[in-house]
Amino acid sequence: MAEEKTVTTPAVSVGEVVSGTVEHIAPYGAFIRLETGQKAMVHISELAHSYIKKVEDVLELQQKVTAKVIKIDERGRIDLSIKALQPREPRQPRSSEGDFERKLSFFMKTSDEKIADLNSKLKDARGGKRKPGKK
Repeated sequence: MAEEKTVTTPAVSVGEVVSGTVEHIAPYGAFIRLETGQKAMVHISELAHSYIKKVEDVLELQQKVTAKVIKIDERGRIDLSIKALQPREPRQPRSSEGDFERKLSFFMKTSDEKIADLNSKLKDARGGKRKPGKK
C-alpha cells in the first residue's frame, strides 16, 4: 500500500517559543525534536546574528535549545530561529571624531610625500627645471 501522509494541525504556531533537543546536525542546519514530539529545523543562518562557519560551532547533538517558530509551510515543516531570541547588539560607530582626525592627518602626510616623490621623478626625467612657456 502507498504511504499516506496527512498534514495535521500543528501543535505549535508561528511566533511561539518552543524547546527541544538537537537530534541531527547537517552542514546547512540542525534538526530539533520538539517537546511536542514534532521535528523542526534551524537553518544555519538562524543560529546567531554573527557569521557561523559550521553548525557544530554553535550546537551539539542532544543539546537542549529554545527557539522561535518562524515558519510552518504547507507540508507542515517547522522552521525555527535561535537568533530571534537573542538580543541584537547595537552597532558601534565605525570611527570616532579623534580617529577620523588621525586618519585624515595620516592621509595628508602620505599624500604630500607621494606628490613630492612624483615631482622629483618628473624633474629628473626632464633633466632639470621646466622652462616657462614651453610644454
